[in-house]
Amino acid sequence: MKKPIKSLPILATIVAIVAAAAVFAMQPRRKATNPPAPPPVSEFQHTVAAVGLIESSSENIRVGSHLSGIVDEVLVRAGEDVAEGAPLFRLETRHLRASLADASAALDVARTGVGVAEATVGDTKQQLDLVLAVRDKRAVSEDDVQRRHYAVATAEARLAQARATVKAAEAGRDRVQVEIDRSTVRAPIAGTILKVDVRPGEFASAGALADPLIILGNIKPLYVRVDVDEHEAARVRPQAAATAALRGDASIRSPLRFVRIEPLVVPKRSLTGDSAERVDTRVLQVLYEIQRSDPRFFVGQQMDVFIEGHS
Repeated sequence: MKKPIKSLPILATIVAIVAAAAVFAMQPRRKATNPPAPPPVSEFQHTVAAVGLIESSSENIRVGSHLSGIVDEVLVRAGEDVAEGAPLFRLETRHLRASLADASAALDVARTGVGVAEATVGDTKQQLDLVLAVRDKRAVSEDDVQRRHYAVATAEARLAQARATVKAAEAGRDRVQVEIDRSTVRAPIAGTILKVDVRPGEFASAGALADPLIILGNIKPLYVRVDVDEHEAARVRPQAAATAALRGDASIRSPLRFVRIEPLVVPKRSLTGDSAERVDTRVLQVLYEIQRSDPRFFVGQQMDVFIEGHS
């Protein structure tokens, strides 16, 4: 009976070794991985680091419509360069063209009324001249002469009224023509179409929209709007050198040229898309021109910006 008791410690040791080996084998094995791109590094001894957002040098223009209506035709595509005043899209104008036809007909009627009034004025003046040409004043009563004077004055007043009616009709026609012209939305500046969010057949509302119908901007050159933390704002100098690296690939870099500092410190914008997020940080916005032309730079991309700052 003593032999089994002596073998128990040995058996327990074996079980413990096996359990430890099993636990070790089940542990996840982590291999060292290298990042796909090296992190951005500042080249300055004293640096103000910030995050910037690429935008057009004209700022992104959110193009809207003067009028509300059904879109009849979209004349541009995203990425297309347009000149100032180039048509972007047109609204359906059949009802306005019908109104223009009515206004043109009313103008024709008013102009005909002017011709009738002019003829009436000529006739009444001729009748008055015949009466005044009579040498024997006893042959024509004073009342008759007076009535003919009044007839001329009335005819002239009706002629003035007819001419005013013509001007009113012309104004009505021109007003409808202006509405037709406003139905074609045109580019306010020369630039590049960044986004088109309207299609033929859709209803376009007038005024400011949360999602603009078209976004337009001048991307030659590109700007980067840098959000500098308010605690670092005092270290930023306009003449200081600055560089920017594309977020996600620090090898894509560009020197920056100072453009201006926005004089208003604003709350930091949230880039997470979470509407419930609250941001307490306030930032000073600094605009720089991206001096390197690279097809990999797009409006809306984030950049890591390094500004040379004094200690």
